Order: sequence, then C-alpha cells, then structure tokens
Amino acid sequence: MPVEFLSDEQAEAYGTFAGEPTRPELERFFFLDDVDRDLIALRRMEHHRLGFALQMCTVRHVGLFLEDPLTMPWPVIEHLAVQLGIGDPSVVKRYTERRQTLYDHAWEIRDAYGYHPYGDDEWGRRFRTFLHGRAWTHAEGPKALFDHAVGWLRRRRVLLPGVSVLARQVSEARKVAEKRLHATVAGAARRADPALPGDLVATLKTPEARGSRSWSGCAGRRRGRRARRSPARWSGWTSWAPTGSGG
Repeated sequence: MPVEFLSDEQAEAYGTFAGEPTRPELERFFFLDDVDRDLIALRRMEHHRLGFALQMCTVRHVGLFLEDPLTMPWPVIEHLAVQLGIGDPSVVKRYTERRQTLYDHAWEIRDAYGYHPYGDDEWGRRFRTFLHGRAWTHAEGPKALFDHAVGWLRRRRVLLPGVSVLARQVSEARKVAEKRLHATVAGAARRADPALPGDLVATLKTPEARGSRSWSGCAGRRRGRRARRSPARWSGWTSWAPTGSGG
C-alpha cells in the first residue's frame, strides 16, 4: 500500500477510470465542442483522431494522461467515435503502436488547453499555500485533505502527480499544522500562566507505582496533604473526605 491513510482500492483508483462515467460526466468531460473538433481534425488518420480525443477527454476527467490511453471503459470510446463520425471504434487499437505519437499528442493537448506540470515552480508554490492553509484551518482527516488536494489540482489544470507523491505532501502539511497548533496552544498557555505548560505536560506522564502502594492511594494522600496546606481552596472537597484521611 503506497500510503497509510489510503486503502489499496483507493490508491489503485487514483488517476484512473474507477468505472463507467455517468451521463452527466459524459456530457461534461467527453463532449467535443468546435474548438476540440478543430484541433482533432488536424490528424489525418482515424485512429489518430480518436486517440487524440481519448487523451484530451481523459485528462479533463481524470486529471492526468494515462500511460495507456486505451484503459478506459469501451462505451466512452464509442461515445467519442460517434461524435467524430468514425464508424469502427476498434481502429483506436492502432493508436498505441507508436509511443512517440502518444507523447507528442499529450504535449500538444497540454499546451493548447493550458495544463501545468506538477513540478512547475509557480503552481507548486500556489498548491503548497493552499494545502498548508487547508490543513491549518480545517479539522479534517488525511483522506479528506487528500481529496481536496486532488480537486484543487484538477480545477486549476495542474497534472496530478503519483499517488505516493501527493500523499506524502498531504502528510507533511498535516504534521506542520499539528506542530503549529501545539506551539500556538503552548504560547497561549504561557501567556496565561508561565507555569501552565509544564503543569499540562506533567498531566500526560504516567507515574510508576512503588512497592505495594498503588497510584490511586498515592494520589489520595497527596490530595489530603494539599487539603491540609490550603483548606480554603479545597473546602468543597473536605465535606466528603474519608474519616482519617486528614491529620
């Protein structure tokens, strides 16, 4: 499993077609408008036109270019073939015969539609600002933050990185937010009472029993000694203190 907060199924579904797109998804991501058709029409062969359309629509829907553009539900391929007037959708199987064609088309689509590589310095800075800001202002688990990160990247046409890369950034952002929260709470406690942070840390320590005396017995005796030293502070407790616990 690539990351601890994603299940195997969640990690495998990242950046892929988890199932056949719904009708609203087909209309949103797989409809070819005039701009799309003009760009696709520059391809001479049918399998190039259909393959180019596959890559164009895949990056819209998934957020990245697939290593094998044909790993999508067949009804999607048929849907695109109908729009392009291609009678035999199976011609697309020839599209992957030359790997360089796939890469060239992906670069062309990226440039034509304004997609940004994940490693871009400017967009990387913007993404980190969003991620750390979200981790600081929202009390949500790592999976929820991961999903928001994917949504942010897709909306801004930043190509998704590998699942482990993105998950590592999410984990790091949450750790930074947790440290910041602890520092903020500690600072507020010090301003309220300089001794308070130490007292709070002391409450987290588990005392060790000595001999046959239990911790509860020791705590009871200490409460009794504190009551004797400051009766006004603990007056509310003295009414139910066991007989003989005082001096």
